[in-house]
Amino acid sequence: MAEMKKQVAERYRLWLESPVFDEGTKAELRALEGNEAELTDRFYRELEFGTGGLRGVLGAGTNRMNVYTVRKATQGLANYIRKNQGEERGVAIAFDSRRMSPEFAKEAALCLAANGIRAYIFESLRPTPMLSFALRYLKCIAGIVVTASHNPPEYNGYKVYWEDGAQITAPRDKEIIGEVNAITDFGQTRTMDQEEAQAGGLYRVVGTEIDDAYMEELKKLVIHPEMIREQGRDMRIVYTPLHGTGNLPVRRILRELGFAHVCVVPEQELPDGDFPTVSYPNPEDKNAFALALKLAGQVDADIVLATDPDADRLGIYAKNRETGEYEAFTGNMSGMIILEYILSQKQALKAIPVNGAVVTTIVSGKMSCGIAGAYGVERIETLTGFKYIGEQIKFFEQDHSHEFLFGYEESYGCLVGTHARDKDAVVAVMALCEAAAYYRSQGLTLCQQMERLYEKYGYFQEGLCTITRKGQEGAQKIRELLERIRKEPPDRIGGYRVERLRDYDKEIIQDYASGEETPSGLPKSNVLYFDLEGDNWCCIRPSGTEPKVKFYMGVKGRSREEAEEKLEKLTAAVRELAGE
Repeated sequence: MAEMKKQVAERYRLWLESPVFDEGTKAELRALEGNEAELTDRFYRELEFGTGGLRGVLGAGTNRMNVYTVRKATQGLANYIRKNQGEERGVAIAFDSRRMSPEFAKEAALCLAANGIRAYIFESLRPTPMLSFALRYLKCIAGIVVTASHNPPEYNGYKVYWEDGAQITAPRDKEIIGEVNAITDFGQTRTMDQEEAQAGGLYRVVGTEIDDAYMEELKKLVIHPEMIREQGRDMRIVYTPLHGTGNLPVRRILRELGFAHVCVVPEQELPDGDFPTVSYPNPEDKNAFALALKLAGQVDADIVLATDPDADRLGIYAKNRETGEYEAFTGNMSGMIILEYILSQKQALKAIPVNGAVVTTIVSGKMSCGIAGAYGVERIETLTGFKYIGEQIKFFEQDHSHEFLFGYEESYGCLVGTHARDKDAVVAVMALCEAAAYYRSQGLTLCQQMERLYEKYGYFQEGLCTITRKGQEGAQKIRELLERIRKEPPDRIGGYRVERLRDYDKEIIQDYASGEETPSGLPKSNVLYFDLEGDNWCCIRPSGTEPKVKFYMGVKGRSREEAEEKLEKLTAAVRELAGE
């Protein structure tokens, strides 16, 4: 503890005295003098550049998101690009509506330019999936998007993508992290004047051309355009971008396809990094839909849509015409609506490839097992994180083993097509609305179609428990919790017998009946997964971006009531396992 206090004091003094840091930063820090708790949190560590990049609270200090931590991350990336002779190919940069996002994007571009690497920076905010598309369209070696996704307003983040369009994965992620960590002095970072960078062709602003190309790629994925034009005349859609990046692209694709009645929540239409109308700008949070549902009631909407600030996640409500109520769909549910629609319509057109594949994550819903089996396509699981789904597309292109049909994860993200290599709420809106229009033409609401899926494949229910432990002490407690369960794994959870334990940190799967151990087949990760009897399961995973440990679980019942009862019982058991 004494050593940490000394380290904090030294870092604080350096930031106050070094000419590297501007006067505004120093003034912010001087105002905190004597506030030991706050200074400790700002300086007890470097903001970690993890496998997904940076994410943290805005402010001055080594453990904060600011122009200096962004510049350091970019310098490390630049060093890596130069070692891979990628300077001429350049880097695409996008940013969202959060506080400091444009400034951080510009800092990244100027740091790259100072290292002789061309930067293509969007003229204004764009969704994360458009960055994935843009870097491949421009044939860049890498991409950067400045976003903290759905985190609270005080956060921002920085994610790195590679030439395949997906977020960096092993071994490249560790190699880039190594370059970032090798920078021990903020004075080692480079920057230059914007005018000079533009004059040298190293700072290029992009926009409309990429927007148009992206839209054309999305339209190619539509299965029944004529049906959309027919049903779109009468379907009523309410949409909120939650003050984020989705407003223009979502409205454009729906308008150009023929959806004539799209009502945007006026209070949440314009970008605003303070997110003044929501406490948490996340479509997974029902509170984020309050204004949208109010508007939906006024216009009698069929479906209600919300995208998160960087427009890679989609949340939906649909009107139950029998009860008159709007019902929430989880990410698993909306994913299954889209998946069943795509596969059923492709089957009718005899367009399902013999090597078709659906890709999902280990913590996502299992109804897709039945759907994939019914249409003769393979279902492939990855570790949690859409970057692993994007990575599978790269593998498919390299070895021609499969043709990607659909990817989804439980946290409200999915991808139709391969135009992007990350979850894409714009294409999800398009696909979901096409499915809704189709089922409407069959006399079905989305609520009725979801019930049909339950009756056909089983009543699947999923849940999530989250335990937050902030600060250095909290991080240690999370590590200790995982190690306790790993050393003494249960043989029953919630009354269900454990059939297999997948320890992805040890890269093994242990069969409880035979005692046999087999390779997990996935990259090393600090995750414990329990296969339980009766198609039930639970999984324990520390968050990669927040001071949390997440407990995922899923059950299958013969009715909605039975599934809900089983999930409640399993949730209670998981909380007990966590010591809550």
